[in-house]
Amino acid sequence: MRESSRLTAVQTPIIPVIADLIRSTPGVISLGQGVVNYAPPPIVAEAIGRFLADPNNHKYQGTSGIPSLLEAIAEKLDGENGVRVGAAHGNGVMVTAGGNQAFLNVVLAILDPGDEAILPVPYYFNHEMAVTMAGARPVLVPTDSNYQLDLDAIAAAVTPRTRAIVTISPNNPSGVVYPEESLRAVNALCARRGLFHVSDEAYEYFTYDGAKHFSPASIPGAEAHTISLYSMSKAYGFASWRIGWMAFPATLEPALRKIQDTVIICPTVVAQFAAAGAMSLGPSFVREKIQALAETRAMVRRELSALEAEGLAEVPRAEGAFYYLLRVNSPLAPLPYVTRLIREHKVAVIPGDAFGLEGGCSLRLAYGALQPATAVEGVGRFVAGVRALRG
Repeated sequence: MRESSRLTAVQTPIIPVIADLIRSTPGVISLGQGVVNYAPPPIVAEAIGRFLADPNNHKYQGTSGIPSLLEAIAEKLDGENGVRVGAAHGNGVMVTAGGNQAFLNVVLAILDPGDEAILPVPYYFNHEMAVTMAGARPVLVPTDSNYQLDLDAIAAAVTPRTRAIVTISPNNPSGVVYPEESLRAVNALCARRGLFHVSDEAYEYFTYDGAKHFSPASIPGAEAHTISLYSMSKAYGFASWRIGWMAFPATLEPALRKIQDTVIICPTVVAQFAAAGAMSLGPSFVREKIQALAETRAMVRRELSALEAEGLAEVPRAEGAFYYLLRVNSPLAPLPYVTRLIREHKVAVIPGDAFGLEGGCSLRLAYGALQPATAVEGVGRFVAGVRALRG
């Protein structure tokens, strides 16, 4: 018996591969997985109490989400992103089991086998995997040397089979923030060519040094072709709760409801109650956490700048998320390099070829998961490892 040929074509997820290496090497500090170092706000306990108080909450609930969470999302999108949702505005909202499920729902709703979706490189590997899993074709378009969008290259990649262009800003894995004018240009291209603009905004709050997040769905007239993806995992420390959502053109609602009902029926209801409770605090909770994270980021940047000054690495500017995607000067391929960092220097990062980067040795370093003192130690080990492994 064999597995589906579609799944054979899908890359192996890199996070479990690195996790296996870490487990086999005691004492490793991981600068690998992209999560935050804080828990959800205490108010979620009260929200869970409200969930438990009503026995009906243990039954299936609405496919798109519970009313209190949908209302909180609509208020947040209007007030923070300039995106109005509802039938009167030609779009809708659906709560999902995290941002990854939102993206997979979208892929299944808009792509047929053989269709194409444009992914700027570096891409988020689960995006590329989802497109391939659906039997569609990811069209990989290089960015510039600073990982910013190459608008001419994106336009040139559009073919009669193209159905969507995907952008992630702030970006995973590079940490760059795309300027508003670039996102407007992509959105306008999609409008002209009859494409969907899928805008992944999971890291919307994580910006630094004056960088500003921009939601393309806020552009007048964009609601007909723009799909916006969001997540509680990063901003509110909800990684294991699996709550995200999407704002989408109303024309896609029948397809999305079919997919949602087939995959999960409804998102986990207790997690939705918790999410509604967390969102009741507004963005102030998140901003306080990001202020502390910014101090860790500054330390990481100083350490990486030393490698750059020594000619051992290139470290493109990263004004968002909690990543640096650097290019080290080494003849080793990324995975063997990472394996040696883990085994010889007890520090883990993610190989850049998992994000579609070919040639050279690129590595993603994540600094959000660790408390400051551990992050200092981990980055110190990484810098020492890069110096020891110089080509």
